Amino acid sequence: MVDQTFWSHSTAIIDEGACIGSNTKIWHWTHICGQASIGSSCSFGQNVFVGNNVKIGNNVKIQNNVSVYDQVTLDDNVFCGPSVVFTNVYNPRSEVSRKHEYQPTHVMQGATLGANSTIICGVSIGQYAFIGAGSVITKDVKAFGLMLGVPAMQEGWMSAYGQRINLPLTGQGTWTCPATGDVYCLKGCELSISSI
Repeated sequence: MVDQTFWSHSTAIIDEGACIGSNTKIWHWTHICGQASIGSSCSFGQNVFVGNNVKIGNNVKIQNNVSVYDQVTLDDNVFCGPSVVFTNVYNPRSEVSRKHEYQPTHVMQGATLGANSTIICGVSIGQYAFIGAGSVITKDVKAFGLMLGVPAMQEGWMSAYGQRINLPLTGQGTWTCPATGDVYCLKGCELSISSI
């Protein structure tokens, strides 16, 4: 059911049945399909499309010109920069119907998807991962991973606060965020934080 405490611009199209949480803002020429589930305190910029089989958590920011297609899940506090591209079919052809082949994409809590990045379907992007502008994601991304390039490769780590972490990609070590005091611990090729 639609929570009447959300706000939408007069040009927005919200299909009947959409579930939209309180304090969410939906701006110009955005289309929300009827089976979409959207949390509270989200922001949808101009010309955003949200498909039917889409789940969006709380405090998600989606900037202008982003289409979130069926089978995409965005957890709480995800940021999608302008013109981020999601796909849901790996090998589309106009003359071949592949709706039964949609592959799920899961973007976990706090992740950032930079402007013009492309997320190929069927991947999972770990919590607080940071996808650089223009990067193309073709495989799963680790929590806190900094991904750059085409195709994207892991180039480092990013903190939950959004600062580059001074640790190698693999090995042992700790790093303390100067902004928050959170301590990050690298064990092998996995990074964790004590406060999450």
